[in-house]
Amino acid sequence: MKVLVTGSAGFIGNRVSQRLLERGDEVIGLDNLSDYYDVQLKKDRLALIKDHENFTEARFDMADRQLMTSLFETHRPDGVINLAAQAGVRHSLLKPHDYVDTNLVGFVNILEGCRQTHVEHLVFASSSSVYGTNTDMPFSVNDPVDHPISLYAASKRSNELMAHTYSHLFGFPSTGLRFFTVYGPWGRPDMALFLFTKAILAGEPIDVFNKGDMRRSFTYIDDIVEGVIRVLDTPPHGPTAQGDGQGPPNSETAPFRVFNIGSDEAVSLGRYIEILEQNLGIEAKKNLLPMQPGDVAATWADVDDLKTIVGYQPMTTVEDGVKRFVEWYKDYYGA
Repeated sequence: MKVLVTGSAGFIGNRVSQRLLERGDEVIGLDNLSDYYDVQLKKDRLALIKDHENFTEARFDMADRQLMTSLFETHRPDGVINLAAQAGVRHSLLKPHDYVDTNLVGFVNILEGCRQTHVEHLVFASSSSVYGTNTDMPFSVNDPVDHPISLYAASKRSNELMAHTYSHLFGFPSTGLRFFTVYGPWGRPDMALFLFTKAILAGEPIDVFNKGDMRRSFTYIDDIVEGVIRVLDTPPHGPTAQGDGQGPPNSETAPFRVFNIGSDEAVSLGRYIEILEQNLGIEAKKNLLPMQPGDVAATWADVDDLKTIVGYQPMTTVEDGVKRFVEWYKDYYGA
């Protein structure tokens, strides 16, 4: 396949690009190298793929309508994996316009490109944050998601609605993936595991929100990547894809679906920190803080639909995943 991957310098997008290239696909990698976090880390990720004979770089902002139109017309990809986004719940409280520009304007440019060039399947990143104030656990794609508590979450839910509309009107298959707390080597420096590791090694205290009373479906990066690619290879077929009893009833009028993709185990933040301490051989100093605005106390993924339709579920334990992250971190930073 020829696949357009947006966010190809990002944590998930870069690893997805690697896997596609490894299996023989052609990848067009789009990234604007945003300075939201360390640009050098993004460049080092790109160094892993940029010299591959089947990789083509595109370096601009996907909110640019003309350049996006040209990109689709020039390359005419078979599939699109949209992993570019302005990430981060807390950052959305500070710079809301960044989320509108990338997550909304940029996404409609993706949808238009797919429509105009007859893309065979669009796979796009949503987020577990769309569940907002839901308290029923585990989170199911059948649950209502009408009460997001951050602009980031609202933008991701908007992506799902926009994609459904385009699939309904123009008939191209699209699948949204609600990611649950992705971690692992080459991860994002604004995520908890990265922040904790850096602080502990520096002898500094770590900020533990909600006084540690939090649980997450921590999901290892390779499990996410495997799920993304398997979903790409399993597009929904026709308007009854969700109404035939074989999948979540997200749409009976369009070739559209949504999957949770995450660990089906909710691990406490305290246990997560304990595993990190064991791998570093250092006990963390902790600042016990209240919950931050826009955050939730728990996430837990119901992945039954992913298992039923795609035949896959994440399996890496948090013990193995954190160990691999620490090994990478020490090697990359010489810690």
